Amino acid sequence: MVRYGIIGTGYFGAEIGRFLMEVDGATVTAVYDPEHADRVADELAARVAGTVEELCSATDVDAVIVASPNWIHKEGVFGAARAGKPVFSEKPIALNYADCSAMIQATADADVLFMAGHVMNFMAGVREAKKIIGSGEIGDLLFVRAIRNGWEDAQDSVSWKKQRSLSGGHLYHHIHELDFVQSLLGPATDAFMTGGNVAHSGPEFGDEDDMLLISLQFAGSRFATLEYGSAFRWPEHYVLIQGTKGAIRIDLQEAGVELRVGGGSKRFLLHRTEQEDADRSAIYSGSRTDGAVQYGNPHRRPPMWLRGIIEEEMRYFHGLLSGKSPEVEFAGLTDGSAAAASIATADALTLSLREGRQVAVAEITGADLATTPV
Repeated sequence: MVRYGIIGTGYFGAEIGRFLMEVDGATVTAVYDPEHADRVADELAARVAGTVEELCSATDVDAVIVASPNWIHKEGVFGAARAGKPVFSEKPIALNYADCSAMIQATADADVLFMAGHVMNFMAGVREAKKIIGSGEIGDLLFVRAIRNGWEDAQDSVSWKKQRSLSGGHLYHHIHELDFVQSLLGPATDAFMTGGNVAHSGPEFGDEDDMLLISLQFAGSRFATLEYGSAFRWPEHYVLIQGTKGAIRIDLQEAGVELRVGGGSKRFLLHRTEQEDADRSAIYSGSRTDGAVQYGNPHRRPPMWLRGIIEEEMRYFHGLLSGKSPEVEFAGLTDGSAAAASIATADALTLSLREGRQVAVAEITGADLATTPV
């Protein structure tokens, strides 16, 4: 039996707890969250810890889940490392490369498993796309375009997720697409970002930039462009992967995956079932989201499709703790390389926007990151 302690029981943390309570060989014994702990503890029949340190060091906690707000992920990870316990941290694991590196080093020194919560990797269609790419069916990769944007109106209150110092803004909080691009092409070598806060200034909004236009270069003359933001009245959410023999389009709005090779095409599910794909498509066309700009509400359960990938991610993490062998495709999530590459490139892009120039990612890392594309 693996006994879990959860730090942060909001939108994601509570759902992780619900799933773990259904898994054979897992239970949730303790939770910590200054705002939501009591409600979720009652639901999970867990106790409320008074501090992060108390939860991490507790004798009835074997592994730690960090699902707290972005800027305090490091507290839970360092606490787990000090206690010698395996730890899973939601994305982004840190808001700068220095903290990211320190977290990876601390867990390595403690010889404990540290998994980054880049949940997009567990979508069925993403896994299928990677298999197709790995088989060589679309040839050598040349270019990837990832777009995640929409329009956001003023909210009733300004969430921490809209404040750059707390969430990192769109680039860090929605780091999934950047992580995915680099899982295909390897770590970026050079980064350029332009944009800014062009349509959401004022006290009714946070201070995050609402239009980010990104260009990345990779080893081997390969390239990627990404768009993030909430200043787009025509919302889009997709990843287009171009190879020398074919292409794959992962549509995260009209959920599905399409492969085109030699004039023919095939379609695949994005999620596990047709019902989950339909659930995702309905959300994007309805009133519960503004395109791809979506933030969870702690008082509402995640939709079916999101619960599905949370389940797959947590099943994998729990499996590792239960003695199952790691899978090669997820190696970057547990050896620190995916988190390090994502945060390093995000930091390079942040510096690029601030200084108006192209930035070598090595300026952030001090050395080249290992190139480990699919």
